[in-house]
Order: sequence, then C-alpha cells, then structure tokens
Amino acid sequence: MKTWLQAVLQTLKVFILFMGCTLLFYYGILWVSQEYESYHRYDEPEGKAVKVFQMEERKGTSFFERLIFFYQEGE
Repeated sequence: MKTWLQAVLQTLKVFILFMGCTLLFYYGILWVSQEYESYHRYDEPEGKAVKVFQMEERKGTSFFERLIFFYQEGE
C-alpha cells in the first residue's frame, strides 16, 4: 500500500511539473507573439533615410528577356 501511494505522489509531482512548464511555455509564446504583432516593419523611415533601390524601366522587353532577367537578378 505504501509503495502504491509513493508511486501516485511521484506521478502527481511529475504531472504538476509538466503542466507548469507547459503553461510557462504557452504564455511565453503568447508574449513573444504579442511583442511582434505591434512591431511595424513596413512603416516609413524617419530622419534622413535614403532610397537604395531604383526600379529600371524596361519597356519593350519580351517575355523571354524578362524571364532571363529574373533568373539573373532574382527580381
């Protein structure tokens, strides 16, 4: 009877530890998600920002030329 009670107590301790770690992980993920939800990466830059990319106008290019350009430049 005594060994059965010890086994139940050990199982209960492991279960409580598992549930505590699971809840800690869950609320940690919620916190990180909430932090990045309010982060606006596509806002207009402030200060003396410089545009570093200019789109080249390529008029009159065929589909094949545009495809080759895509493979070469990745654009």
